[in-house]
Amino acid sequence: MRKPERSRIDRFVVPVTVMLSFISFWRAAAIVLADLGSSAYYVGGITEKAVGKSAPWFVFGIMLLSYAVRAVYIESCSMFVRGGVYRVVRYAMGSTAAKVSVSALMFDYVLTGPISAVSAGLYVAGLLNETAQHFRLLTVQVPPQLFAAGFAILVTLYFWHTNRVGIPFSSGKALRIMQITSVMVVILIGWSLYTIHRQGAQPIPVPTLGNFKFSDEALGWLGGTAAARITIVAILIGLGHSLLAMSGEESLAQVYREIAAPKFRNLKRAALVIFIFSMLFTSLMSFFAVMIIPESERTKYFDNLISGISMFLAGPFGLKLAFHAFVVLVGALILSGAVNTAIIGSNGVLNRVVEDGVLPDWFREPHPKYGTTYRLINLVIAFQLATIVISRGNVYLLGEAYAFGVAWSFAMKALAVLVLRFKEPQAERWRVPFNLHIRRTEIPVGLGLITVVLFSLAGINLLTKTTATISGVAFTVILFTAFSLSEKRYGPKEPHKPKLGEAETERFRLQVRENLSPTSLQVRPGNILVAMHDPNHLGALRKALEETDPMKHDIVALSVNSNVQEPTTMISDPAQVMDKCETSVFSQVVHEAEKIGKPVTLVAIVGRNCYDLILRAVHQLSSSRLLIGAISEMSLDQQQQEITAAWQRSLSAQALSVEIVPDGESAINYFKLGE
Repeated sequence: MRKPERSRIDRFVVPVTVMLSFISFWRAAAIVLADLGSSAYYVGGITEKAVGKSAPWFVFGIMLLSYAVRAVYIESCSMFVRGGVYRVVRYAMGSTAAKVSVSALMFDYVLTGPISAVSAGLYVAGLLNETAQHFRLLTVQVPPQLFAAGFAILVTLYFWHTNRVGIPFSSGKALRIMQITSVMVVILIGWSLYTIHRQGAQPIPVPTLGNFKFSDEALGWLGGTAAARITIVAILIGLGHSLLAMSGEESLAQVYREIAAPKFRNLKRAALVIFIFSMLFTSLMSFFAVMIIPESERTKYFDNLISGISMFLAGPFGLKLAFHAFVVLVGALILSGAVNTAIIGSNGVLNRVVEDGVLPDWFREPHPKYGTTYRLINLVIAFQLATIVISRGNVYLLGEAYAFGVAWSFAMKALAVLVLRFKEPQAERWRVPFNLHIRRTEIPVGLGLITVVLFSLAGINLLTKTTATISGVAFTVILFTAFSLSEKRYGPKEPHKPKLGEAETERFRLQVRENLSPTSLQVRPGNILVAMHDPNHLGALRKALEETDPMKHDIVALSVNSNVQEPTTMISDPAQVMDKCETSVFSQVVHEAEKIGKPVTLVAIVGRNCYDLILRAVHQLSSSRLLIGAISEMSLDQQQQEITAAWQRSLSAQALSVEIVPDGESAINYFKLGE
């Protein structure tokens, strides 16, 4: 028997959010490595220019330290699904410390794009000049720094456009780039080892005090003092100049919320992949540069060391030039990917700042056509373009300034996680290793040592990196002042005190769609429908997330707004359906889905009789299972009777498994309909 047309759900609202799609740990690692791995193209030259031929040992030391810092981020992510610097520091140490941290972090992000794009431009300029010289095409060479600055501006403007339109550098593209990069790295390592075997290698001085050759710029305000002749101080100076080799760790916290289930296990897998790849790529490139490139020629390649390695490998020149072109192509891809990652990361961080009322909500107004937070993107791009123009393509200048944000954002993050060990001792978390227990008190030795090392490096950078200190402190103070004044004017009168595990209020893009069906909702028949309307009672959703294999079944979260008087057919404005309560419900759904790492499709409808509407949705979506939360106002038996009566009124012959799920440890009421 055909149901009357009035019983169908003709119009419904879909709250759209990009945060409900999840990726494998391989793709997560690729996204982080697009930022972290890009430093291999410039860190070796910057470090050697500062400390001499012992530079590879310092890069190697920083890569070892990066694994310890990654452990800090893993502990943070085990407590906060969105575990970036701003959120963690704000929860641990308050709003003021959070604003200082995010100001330093923004300096990092503002410089990540320019240094990556300029470095890519220098590699392209080097290839053009060497090709032209070999084939005698031009008598005048391309000016490397000027060309690099112009190239960087074009790359930045390109990614400004794609991010405004909403076409992010997807995880699939990042994975493809890292696959291509891996091929290049394997060839380069193998060819370099063959060259060393055939031609021998130039010695690399061991990192002892007598072998350190600090430049005047490397010592900064310590120049002319005896400090650099103290072994521990000299080692810290060298490590400080190579610290930017592990820039990009913050991307791990940003990408954690997108990692698929089993979420935390995949996070640790991604961290291991990142460590192995960056250790082989970043540190080995610094060693090979010193071992293979003749000392008389190496200074010419400080801005593009990997190109220098490729040009001095054993073999015919034509083959080396072809491989050099491949190196430059890969470099342009991975460095350009870092530009895009910086824009996405800074946009995400600033969105958190706006959500807390530190900046006016005007900044988060979506683009009228594309729905992106284009005003925040415009702000970041303006900073990055100004940085490129000021630097004039000088990658060493950018690298020196860049280290300020890296050092202080890492140090503040480690301190915040350390504070949380004492502030939230009972919270469920994965712990950084090496902890002592004295009676009931835990002493986080490993975490404490990491924090001390990071603050030591940040402190030594203040004294030795004059450019970074002046520009970084100025930028941080200006941005912190702007944040404070803005918060005072636009922030809530009573600041919200965050709670551990609390969901953030999402800003959804709302779409009105017609004719509810698997096709219109883009889900598969046989899906799992979870009905809810109370953000504080999500037992049914949690059960569905824990039990459902997303490869086999989709999960649909349905909320019925019974406060709207208009019938479904009259809904044209999604704001008629999505009120404050619905937004809170779906924000909690996003939070729970992110914690588990499984996708959920969101649907909101209106109507007075909730059970009738829920069962119509079951029928139209061809759902195989219905999970619904228990209602405190009636018993489970009464609720079952209401659902059964609504099922009978629906005249549906479809078989359906129904579970009424109370919160807590209460027994679940399970029954079947249509059999």
